[in-house]
Amino acid sequence: MATIVFDIEVAGLPWEEVDEITRGYLLNRARNDSDRDAVPERTALYPCLGRVIAIGMWAVEKDAGYLLLEGKGGESDYEKVAKARLFRGSETELLAKFWEIAAPSDKPKARLVTFNGRGYDGPILMLRSAQLGVRPTRQLVPYRYDISDHCDLSDVLTFHGAIERYKLDYWCRRFDIESPKGSIDGSQVGRAYREGRIDDIGEYCLRDVRATSALYRKLEPTLLPLFKGR
Repeated sequence: MATIVFDIEVAGLPWEEVDEITRGYLLNRARNDSDRDAVPERTALYPCLGRVIAIGMWAVEKDAGYLLLEGKGGESDYEKVAKARLFRGSETELLAKFWEIAAPSDKPKARLVTFNGRGYDGPILMLRSAQLGVRPTRQLVPYRYDISDHCDLSDVLTFHGAIERYKLDYWCRRFDIESPKGSIDGSQVGRAYREGRIDDIGEYCLRDVRATSALYRKLEPTLLPLFKGR
C-alpha cells in the first residue's frame, strides 16, 4: 500500500466579510475577553470561513512531493523544494485534484498520514469541498483507533489523548528531523496571504509534509506496530 502525507493551509475570510449574525455567534462563544479579541484573526479555524489555498502532499515510498497551490500556470517542477512538483489552479481545482489523488479510480487507495489531520485538515477539506460542490471521494476521519486508513501522528504521539499534545516542530526536534519552520508559520498564514506571499505559504506547507513524512518513517518500525491497523 502506498503512503501519502498531506497538510493544508487555509486563508480565513476577512472579519468584515463575515455576516453580522455569524460574527455575533462566534463572539458569544468566546470564553473570555482575550479569546473574544482574538476571534476576528482566527476565521481560518472555523469551518467554511476560509479558503483552502495550499495542499501539500508527500509520497513516502517515493520520497517525492506534490504541492497544490492557488494561482495560474498548471503543472510544473517545483524549484523551492527538491523532488517536488507544483500544480496551480483555483480552489475548486485544487480540491478536485486532491480527491483524485487521495482515492484514484484505477488503483488502491493510499494510506493517508497527517499531523493533527483528524482534528483539522480532514474535516476542513471535506466541508469546504461540499461547500463548493466538489464531491469528496473518501472519508478522511475514519474510525479513530485504527490507523490503517488514516494515521494521524499527533494521535499516535499522544497515545490517543493519554498525554498532552505538542507541535510538529517539537517532535521533529526530538527525533532529529530538520524543522519545517521557515519564514512563516501557521499563525502567520492569513497575514502572509493578504500580503500576496502565496509562494512562501506553499513552500511552508510542502516543508511541513516533508517533515511529517520523515517523522512517519521514524515511527513506522517503532511505535506504529503497537497500534491497531498497523
